[in-house]
Amino acid sequence: MLSDSPAEPQPWAMLRQFVRGRPPVERCELCGLGLAAEHPHLWESATRQLHCCCDACSILFSGQRPDARYRRVPARVELLTDFHLSDEQWEDLHLPINLAFFVRCTAAGRVLAYFPSPAGATESLLSLETWDQLVRENSVLETMEPDVEALLVNRLGELNESYYVSIDECYKLVGLIRTHWRGLSGGTTVWAEIGTFFAGLKRRSRPSGDTPPCRT
Repeated sequence: MLSDSPAEPQPWAMLRQFVRGRPPVERCELCGLGLAAEHPHLWESATRQLHCCCDACSILFSGQRPDARYRRVPARVELLTDFHLSDEQWEDLHLPINLAFFVRCTAAGRVLAYFPSPAGATESLLSLETWDQLVRENSVLETMEPDVEALLVNRLGELNESYYVSIDECYKLVGLIRTHWRGLSGGTTVWAEIGTFFAGLKRRSRPSGDTPPCRT
């Protein structure tokens, strides 16, 4: 006998109403292993791109030559408390904003300057004469590993901070700005996120001269 009343929902159908989909897991681009929020990266020289990887895979590419296809990005966050960069030198760099990072690029055979923007990492013309002067006054720049380490300078507002960091920290900042930028001025959220980023960077920074920790 058919009933005019609606069919009772099945138990599994009822349970599905309360089950939330799991967030996507970021995975190692070499072996497919699930990754934690903080994980190592590899630098691909040909494409000048970062690749997420697990600790085990990153070890395979430690100590690679600058011309190797993949190189492990070292874990480095160092606040340069005695870095010398005058207002005049900064102006000579002709950067459109007071936030930039500098990388010794193997493919280009010189140091490149980038500033984060809503469009991503934007390359800026860099005066080699000014850079050479900075190196003479800051010997730490001579030790910067090509492609995978950078000088990150933050002169937003009243700040004047310089960091010696792994290149993935710079691209975290780039991604943050792309994600949160709104309108012409960026909006209040993006500037708050930038402030939080640099507060975290300072909190994690190690004293100058210490050996960077290994992600193993």
